Amino acid sequence: MSRTTTDLLYLVTIVTFVLALAFLSRPDKARIGNWIGAAGMLLAIAVTFAQSSIMSYWEIVLGMAIGGGFGAVAARRVKMTAMPQMVALFNGVGGGAAALVSWAEFHRQAPMAGSLKVDIGIAIMLSALIGAISFAGSMVAFAKLQELIQGRPITYPGQQVVNALVLGGGLAAGIAIAAGGEEQWLMWVLLACAAAFGVLFVLPIGGADMPVVISLLNAFTGLAAAATGFELENNVLIVAGMLVGASGTLLTLMMSRAMNRSITNVLFGAFGQVTAAAAASADTDGGTVRSATAEDVAVMLAYAHKVVVVPGYGLAVAQAQHDVRQLADLLEEKGVEVTYAIHPVAGRMPGHMNVLLAEANVPYPQLKEMDEANPEFTRTDVVLVVGANDVVNPDARNNQGSPIYGMPILNVDQAQTVVVLKRSMSPGFAGIENPLFFNPKTVMLFGDAKDSITTLIGDVKGL
Repeated sequence: MSRTTTDLLYLVTIVTFVLALAFLSRPDKARIGNWIGAAGMLLAIAVTFAQSSIMSYWEIVLGMAIGGGFGAVAARRVKMTAMPQMVALFNGVGGGAAALVSWAEFHRQAPMAGSLKVDIGIAIMLSALIGAISFAGSMVAFAKLQELIQGRPITYPGQQVVNALVLGGGLAAGIAIAAGGEEQWLMWVLLACAAAFGVLFVLPIGGADMPVVISLLNAFTGLAAAATGFELENNVLIVAGMLVGASGTLLTLMMSRAMNRSITNVLFGAFGQVTAAAAASADTDGGTVRSATAEDVAVMLAYAHKVVVVPGYGLAVAQAQHDVRQLADLLEEKGVEVTYAIHPVAGRMPGHMNVLLAEANVPYPQLKEMDEANPEFTRTDVVLVVGANDVVNPDARNNQGSPIYGMPILNVDQAQTVVVLKRSMSPGFAGIENPLFFNPKTVMLFGDAKDSITTLIGDVKGL
């Protein structure tokens, strides 16, 4: 295949990636965007296979079969609750792949004295450094989400100094490589320091901030892939990596803004570490928790004019999204207006609740982002909170002693009645008490969310 034909087909691939990203930004078009992106990647692979410089096709096919088989099985079998850790795992693998390519390129070129050009050396340094950080950090994020290690921040004295020294060691080795150093030990030092920093970087970040961290690590992987593209002189990798890096960075900043916190506070604030003090400062105003039966809640829902469902991680745990959709359809048949209020950081990854509800084919117009949903609560009869906690905590508005003070929340307490579906009174990921549960407007429906909603469906049908 001629160079001109190759460049032209790669350009088509780049266009499909841009279109895919544009479609993925809209939930109602996301599936089309996914197919467009997959088609573009398939074209890129086909063009790459047509290159005469490939030395061993069977090794590439074997790697694709192993990786593709694992990815297909994992994607089909993973539960919605495990989707965040799967995203973290796959993202980490991408960063690790970029680091390995950089190591291979350095190993290939370094034995030839003076062959490592400055621009290639810089690209190798950046790809190895960022890729290894993304790989190791993503593995720690996976372990936290999978509860292999504790989700609370893991800190120790002098942590920031140690992090700075480890990162400095990696940068020093990388700068030496970029300056023309071709000793193999420099690459080993670079990879080791970057991987160590990735681990140390994510350990002090609490589980409540995992959506932001996953988004940031995704941006890192994109930047590492773009740097790898410069090493290999591959325009598709450069553009695709920059698209992922730019979109991941923007999403990280948007999510930080949604929590009214700076990105530095998310990364270095060890949020979630002050659980005891936060619990003591929670403003319950002397209220008591009131529980209700499913029959009582069914009556409230069936005779309401407007109902808003607020999904949280508990909905994913219970795998009750299809049951919520069935309940909403039943209420709409009775003339009730039903919408869903989505907080930007609800769940354990960016867009977790959107993906969860899309799986149940909830109509896209019914999904309301926080800014659109909040003005509607004052005219809402019943809010059904399913598994959400911190994103509806009024202390974020009212209690300056709370660690989540200032974070924008869904103002569910402004509705006439709030029904909270929870297994128990245990706090959310932030580890703090929620005064909403003690509000006179609030009633608790304890139990597994799926079982509770199934019972509600039967009771509403009987009215």
